[in-house]
Amino acid sequence: MKLVRVTNTTRGRELGRRVMLADRMLPRLRGLIGRPRIAHGGGLLIVPCRGVHMYMMTYPIDVGLMDRDGAVVALYRDLAPGARTRWHADAHHAIELPCGTLAATGTTIGDKVTWEPASEEETGKTEQILETQGRQA
Repeated sequence: MKLVRVTNTTRGRELGRRVMLADRMLPRLRGLIGRPRIAHGGGLLIVPCRGVHMYMMTYPIDVGLMDRDGAVVALYRDLAPGARTRWHADAHHAIELPCGTLAATGTTIGDKVTWEPASEEETGKTEQILETQGRQA
C-alpha cells in the first residue's frame, strides 16, 4: 500500500507522516478493520470516500472528511467502535487518525489538507511494521 505524508497546510501542522493510501476498492473496503491501533504519525487516507463506519473496529479514531480540493468539510473526534459518520455529499476524501490528532493539530472545518508521497525512510519503516503484523496474524 502506498504511503503519504498528510499536512494541514492552513495550520502548518503534520497530521501524519506514514499514512496508508487506500485508493482502490479492496483497501477502501477493509480500511482499518483487523489492524492494530494506529501509531502516532500513522493513519489511513481513503479516496474516494463520503463517510466511514466503525463496524468490527476495536478502538476509537479521529476522522476528517475533505472535499476534492482538500478543504475539511466534517470532523469526528474519538469516533467509537460500532459508530459511523454521516454521509457527506461534498466529501471526496477521508482521513482516519489516532485519537487526539485533530485536536492536537488544531484542525477545524475549512482547513486545507494536502498530501505527498512519504519519504523513503518512512516508507521503509512502515513496510517493516506491516510485514511484522502480517506474520503475527
